[in-house]
Amino acid sequence: MNRNPLTREVQETAARTDNEQPSRLNAEQALKVCNYKTLNRMAKKGAILFTGSSLMEQFPIAEMAASAGIPGPVYNRGIGGTTTDDFLREIDTVLLDPEPSAVFLNIGTNDMTDRVYGAAWMDHLESNYGRILRTVKERLPQTRVYCMAYYPANPHLPGSDEPGRRAMLKDRTKENIAACNSRIKALAEKYGYAFINVNDGLYDENGEQKAALSIDGVHMTAEAYAIVFSNLLPYLTP
Repeated sequence: MNRNPLTREVQETAARTDNEQPSRLNAEQALKVCNYKTLNRMAKKGAILFTGSSLMEQFPIAEMAASAGIPGPVYNRGIGGTTTDDFLREIDTVLLDPEPSAVFLNIGTNDMTDRVYGAAWMDHLESNYGRILRTVKERLPQTRVYCMAYYPANPHLPGSDEPGRRAMLKDRTKENIAACNSRIKALAEKYGYAFINVNDGLYDENGEQKAALSIDGVHMTAEAYAIVFSNLLPYLTP
């Protein structure tokens, strides 16, 4: 019999239901949720928080901020592969519990697929994103929120015709990303938050993610994040 309490907690997190909808978290994602719960108990209140899915989890923001001399702790609570449904289910852990003074949010790219949500995927993303902002407004009324524009993608790189990557990129066209950004900007304005586009320097001549900065057409290299960080500096410093 497995008596490891962490293992049991991970299993319970992965199996958790919300409004009778089964959790989509796999064991690795559930472990990250459990680890973040532990870190939250040690976290300083009023810090800066970055949160979202893999595009946020892979952002080495804490290291870059420390290297740039940004005062105070900067935490990252991103979890790769998560959707807005997952985010809402774990919103206490990935956003609310640390009680940050400022939140930088990038969630929803994994909603950009008709494989899960059908043709109405964009409406689903918008509805859930609104729920996220409403929850923060109600629970953390003093927290500043920065809704980050979605990064560009590129479906035309070598290997993009491989089944897994083709499915990932199918609905992440520059037109769809622009439409999603427009909706998120409107939501940010509705709730009195800032919408920020820190993508300058990531685009190629076709308005897609630069090949030199790309890993797979969606995820990006450290060089790309250095560009994003440079563009973010005005929002991180007084």
